[in-house]
Amino acid sequence: MKLKVGVIFGGETVEHEVSIISGVQAMEYINQDKYEIIPIYISKDRIWYTGKMLMDIDVYSNFNDLKKYATKCMLVKKEDGFYLQKTSGLFRRNITDLDVVLPIVHGNNVEDGTLAGLLDSIGIPYAGSEVLGSALGQDKVVMKQVFSSMNIPIVDYTWFYDSDYAETPDDIISNIEKLGYPVIVKPARLGSSIGITYVKEAKDIRTAIEQAIEYDNKIIVEKAVANLLELNCSVLGNYEYQQVSVIEEVKGKTSLLTYEDKYIGSGKLKGGKSKGMLSASRIIPARIDSKMEEEIGKIACEAFKALNLSGLCRIDFLVDKDTKKVYVNEPNTIPGSLAFYLWEPTGKSYTELLDELITLAIKRYKSNKRKIHSFETNILSGYANGVKGMKGIKGAKGKN
Repeated sequence: MKLKVGVIFGGETVEHEVSIISGVQAMEYINQDKYEIIPIYISKDRIWYTGKMLMDIDVYSNFNDLKKYATKCMLVKKEDGFYLQKTSGLFRRNITDLDVVLPIVHGNNVEDGTLAGLLDSIGIPYAGSEVLGSALGQDKVVMKQVFSSMNIPIVDYTWFYDSDYAETPDDIISNIEKLGYPVIVKPARLGSSIGITYVKEAKDIRTAIEQAIEYDNKIIVEKAVANLLELNCSVLGNYEYQQVSVIEEVKGKTSLLTYEDKYIGSGKLKGGKSKGMLSASRIIPARIDSKMEEEIGKIACEAFKALNLSGLCRIDFLVDKDTKKVYVNEPNTIPGSLAFYLWEPTGKSYTELLDELITLAIKRYKSNKRKIHSFETNILSGYANGVKGMKGIKGAKGKN
């Protein structure tokens, strides 16, 4: 019998369209001899839909007109398992049962631990990082604070809230100037290079900050690396073990890889498969020596463990080509296209990669079930006889 895999994508996020590309692409590569695919699309207004039509990327160019053919749904737990349940109509009937969830979402309101928290509260097995790892991976400020505590190399930076900038803009600018130009201004909790500005001179800093504030109330400003080389490495595993992919050298049209470099004009591969992150200009394997390759693989695994990540991620690195100094830029806990193109040169196909992700999800679920999460106790029975009837939970029996 096939395992039923719910693939969740979309969400109210500025990376909504990127998630659609990644989600549809993954569904095209999942082994359909082994798994039954259940697409679960979260629209920009946070309504959940399911239906086989959602596996066709062309649907999303005109979704408002076509959504009447999809089914509104919600994920629920019942005594005998997990189900997608119809939310429209007089009766909330079950649409299908689910065995495991594969989240392929990007950005705030989904990838940042929000979706992981929902799935944890329901109890269904799911692939990828749990709440803490997802949240740390999304917030570039807290992520850097964790890295600093673990002596993982990062560039110099400063950060602030939009309210800080509104009250004391000159102090914020002064802190940025201490870094020295050029700098990179970023929304602290977005990805896909959205809202990011490379600032060469002081005269442009205020405009860059105001643009970033349009996307987030928390802003980070980083010292730009001179003579920059951008390298990425994917990590697959959990806290017990990690595998690393080959390393890619990323080439953008500007001084940093932009959203347009990554996604615009991606089109489709032959056979209708979506390109996704394959549209970005890259060199695989990267043109680096074995010493740097070993160093990046080691740091990637350290970063993966430090942030409590699991499943699959992509760690992005910044390298000063003059000094050979390596810095961790940021993790992508659910990278575009799941970074499958970094695993193919190792002999692992995208189909095999997805199979390993699902296997890791089930393994974690079984491991967690063996832990104690609550107690069997009659402590509340004391309330029937008033507070005096309460005797604590001595002798409580552990319950999974």
